Amino acid sequence: MTKTIEDDISTSTTESVVKPPPDGGAMAWTQSAMGHLVCFNTWGYLASYGVFQSYYQTHLGVSESAISWVGSIQMFLIFFVGTFSGRALDAGYFRHVFCAGAFLQILGVFMTSLSTQYWQLFLAQGLCTGLGSGLQFCPAMGLVATYFDKRRVFAVACCLVGSGTGGMVFPGLVKGLLPVLGFGWTLRVVGFVMLATTIPAVALFRTRLPPRKSGPLVELSAFRDEPIYTFFILAIWLNFWGMYFAVYYVGAFGRSVIGLTYSDSTNLIIVLNAAASLGRLIPAYFASFHLGPLNTVIPLSVASSVLMFCWAAVHSTAGLYTFAVLYGFCANAVQGLWPPTLSSLITDLSKAGTRIGMGFTIMSFACLTGPPLGGALVAKAHGYIGAQVWAGVVILLGAMVLLGARISKTEWRVKVKI
Repeated sequence: MTKTIEDDISTSTTESVVKPPPDGGAMAWTQSAMGHLVCFNTWGYLASYGVFQSYYQTHLGVSESAISWVGSIQMFLIFFVGTFSGRALDAGYFRHVFCAGAFLQILGVFMTSLSTQYWQLFLAQGLCTGLGSGLQFCPAMGLVATYFDKRRVFAVACCLVGSGTGGMVFPGLVKGLLPVLGFGWTLRVVGFVMLATTIPAVALFRTRLPPRKSGPLVELSAFRDEPIYTFFILAIWLNFWGMYFAVYYVGAFGRSVIGLTYSDSTNLIIVLNAAASLGRLIPAYFASFHLGPLNTVIPLSVASSVLMFCWAAVHSTAGLYTFAVLYGFCANAVQGLWPPTLSSLITDLSKAGTRIGMGFTIMSFACLTGPPLGGALVAKAHGYIGAQVWAGVVILLGAMVLLGARISKTEWRVKVKI
């Protein structure tokens, strides 16, 4: 009798593991909506860092490169802790990790409101907020991916649109409140907005798969057995190494080269993030239902490189706004498509959290070093041209490796949805 019960339990567990994702329905789309709120608070807040970059350059009296380290360490931690937080999702500890991340993120924002020196901002806005964001982002994206199959790319992309939504809301709050309330209370309002949008996510997120307690923190077999995984990670590393330079510095460029006011440079960042929302959603629709995610991301990566080179020729306000719209669309399409593209390359969903987390951690070093390197090039050349060319070249190299990833999977066949 005992053996029969154990067999029944084993069979039931196996069935629950292999049960296909619903690929839609109220519960699945609720998870996607909650993922949108997570991206609103994590990447949306980070996408607003250009507003802080311009403000800190005026009020802190430290170099552009030093200031960009605050944003870079925040972005680095969002990705770097992915290996650990992603494995926690697979092991059944999603809620523990997510709630800890939400607490640290909001604590970091409120501590930023009390900061008056560079080292305080680095600890609060860079380290504390970045760590909290990382503990939320990777598990949330991995969880959403487990609810979808054919619609996975589109569902995860709907989450990532939240970065564009937050990238419009947070700069708008800072622009409107900073002259009235001052830096401290402006950041506290931002913190309360984060708190209000985090509560529904904590309440409504639900894990679908049973825990996978055993398994390594890092699965090197992903690199050994799946060449397309290796190619893709390298390609996106190169893309991200150059892409965030414009996101961080377009506002500062507008002020120092074009002569925009702080208010106008903030509007520029809002415009870029508005275009980013469309860039994360429209290409994702075609990637999900028509072309395939990898087929979609390759031309967008090439376009981002071309636009980065074109930025060097911008000398007017109209030209800068045009660049912000086009680059915001293309670059954020690449940034938005890479997590769902990566998840689409993973055949075993029970390993989704671990393998996505591995990709996030590798990516973190590109995000950590890219913007400060760009800032150092700006300072050394006393201008932006060298950094713009560097960013354009590395993004183009990433596009070439993406093409190599496709060839490794499909050879030279053109009409293959991947």
